[in-house]
Amino acid sequence: MSSARPLRVQFLFDFGSPNAYLSDRVIPDIEKRTGVTFDYVPVLLGGIFKLTGNSSPADSLKGIRNKREYMEVETARFLRRHGITGFRSNPFFPVNTLQLMRGAVAAQELGLFAPYFRAVYHHMWEEPKKMDDPAVMRAALTASGIDFDLIAAKSQELAVKNRLMELTQDAVARGAFGSPTFFVGDEMFFGKDQLRDVEEEILAQLSQVTPRVASAASA
Repeated sequence: MSSARPLRVQFLFDFGSPNAYLSDRVIPDIEKRTGVTFDYVPVLLGGIFKLTGNSSPADSLKGIRNKREYMEVETARFLRRHGITGFRSNPFFPVNTLQLMRGAVAAQELGLFAPYFRAVYHHMWEEPKKMDDPAVMRAALTASGIDFDLIAAKSQELAVKNRLMELTQDAVARGAFGSPTFFVGDEMFFGKDQLRDVEEEILAQLSQVTPRVASAASA
C-alpha cells in the first residue's frame, strides 16, 4: 500500500517586504483552519528583482499618480480585515536585507529560526529601525535575546551564502518575481491578497488526497 505525500505549502519571504510581514500575520489562522504547516523559505528579493527585471514599489511607483495612495488604502483594508494593529511603516524603507536573509538561512540551520524571524520582523515592521546598519542590527537583535554573534558568524559561511542564492534562483525558476510568493504544491500565488485563494487551493488539494488515501487503506 502506498501512502500519499503530505501537501507542501511554501511561503517565500524577504524581511524587506511589508506585504510578506502582513502575510505572516495571517498564515497562522490558515494553518489552524487547514491543518497544514507552511514552510518558510528565505529568498533575497533584490536577487529576484535582478533576475526578473522587476523593481521595488519604491522605484516602480515613482511618477504614477494615485497608485501609491490607493495601495495605502488597500493596506488599511487588509489591516482591518485581519485585526492587525502592530504594523508600522519603516521610515528607512527600502532596507538592504542581504545580511538579514543570510541570517535567516543560518538561523534555520542552527535551529534558531523562529525567535530570529520574530525578532527581525519586530524591528523591521513593529518598532521599525534601519536594519541594514550593522550596529543597529546587532543592538536590536541582542535586545530581543538573539545570539547575534553566533548567527552572524554562521551567515558568513560559504554554504549559507550559496544556499540563499540557490533558494532565490529556484524561486525564479519556478515563476516567482517578488515577495510574498506562495506555492501550494506546484500552484503559485503572489501577494498578500491571494491568501484567500491560497487557502482555497490548500483545501482543494487536500480533498483530492484524502479519497485516494482512504481508497488505498481499504484495498
